[in-house]
Amino acid sequence: MTARRVVITGLGMISPIGNNKKDFWDNLIEGRGGIGQIDRFDASDFPTRIAAQVKDFNVQDYIPRKDARRMDLFVQYACSAARIAVEDAGLQLDAAEAPRVGVWIGSGIGGIQTFEEQHAKMLQKGVNGLSPFFIPMMISNMAAGQVAIMLGARGPNGCTVTACASGSNSIGEALQLIRLGKADVMIAGGTEASITPVAVGGFCAMKALSTANEDPSRACRPFDIKRDGFVMGEGAAILVLEEMEHALRRGARIYAELAGYGASADAVHMVQPDIEGRGAALAFSMALADAGIKPEEVDYINAHGTGTELNDQVETRAIKSVFAEHSYQMLVSSTKPYTGHMLGAAGAIELIASVLSLVNNSVPPTLNLEEPDPLCDLDYVPGKARQKELKVVLSDSLGFGGHNAALVIRKI
Repeated sequence: MTARRVVITGLGMISPIGNNKKDFWDNLIEGRGGIGQIDRFDASDFPTRIAAQVKDFNVQDYIPRKDARRMDLFVQYACSAARIAVEDAGLQLDAAEAPRVGVWIGSGIGGIQTFEEQHAKMLQKGVNGLSPFFIPMMISNMAAGQVAIMLGARGPNGCTVTACASGSNSIGEALQLIRLGKADVMIAGGTEASITPVAVGGFCAMKALSTANEDPSRACRPFDIKRDGFVMGEGAAILVLEEMEHALRRGARIYAELAGYGASADAVHMVQPDIEGRGAALAFSMALADAGIKPEEVDYINAHGTGTELNDQVETRAIKSVFAEHSYQMLVSSTKPYTGHMLGAAGAIELIASVLSLVNNSVPPTLNLEEPDPLCDLDYVPGKARQKELKVVLSDSLGFGGHNAALVIRKI
């Protein structure tokens, strides 16, 4: 039996640097980041007072107000990005096709805004102050559930929760479902809306966040010797994945083939990566083998690149262990200085960036890389975007708990 090939036919995003494909790409390629002072709540007493917040978002542009009122912000972002992706794909869902269309959307944290609001109400008014919508608004799987309700998609439906790898793992699981013949179309990606007092405070308590509050645009510094932590972001990124013959029959525009997926565990520590990079390297190797692609065929890696000391060194080490001398021929860059770390949506927004790089033969620069860490010695595309003929791109995500995921795309 010939393996079912899977292609990407739709892209949708709600992000700190744009809520449509053109704005998102223009900001990436022109080096305009989305990090600024937090204005969602009073963060004046927090060690970190900066984040990459979504801008110019009106939920009623995508979802009826009545429906949106019963959704946490992370679900609103997911439904809006899914609407954009489906329209971008020119996909029409009818009753006959609905059972063959699924949804798989990950979130690292879920409805923490709702959780915080409802906890405050309970403290004020007791148990009778809680909303009957508290639980269904908060649970992480509700993004996938609400997108399916909105679109009438009755196929496989789920949510992968693997911290910062949630978006990549969700896309990988959706890929497998199409390959297995369980669906012809999957609407897949990640979503997060955790720029809240408790979430930001929790990451501050871990000392994981940058404290470069006076200069937000320069705070996220992947691979730079002066990096001091990641910057939180938010938003959603959704892709339409489609069995290739299905896409060709309906005359869909195809961005790229989603050719490979790898997933692994460090099995070392709750939050620190394996210092040798073995888990990440395994995910890279699995994704390449799944795609039938040799390491030397990869042109560009959109790195996890958080701007934390260990992540950037471990990721570099993992790349070298898999790609050997070719590591120095490839381009590697991080787009987190633009979007911040979108947590459960990070892998999905970075795959969209990878797709647009592949389509446009252009690699976004790693912002704020001025003095490379000596242990991070690859070509991270500092300064400005780089034009290069791209045929194969890898995007990877590394999550708390030791979760690693890698996705490979290629031109058709």
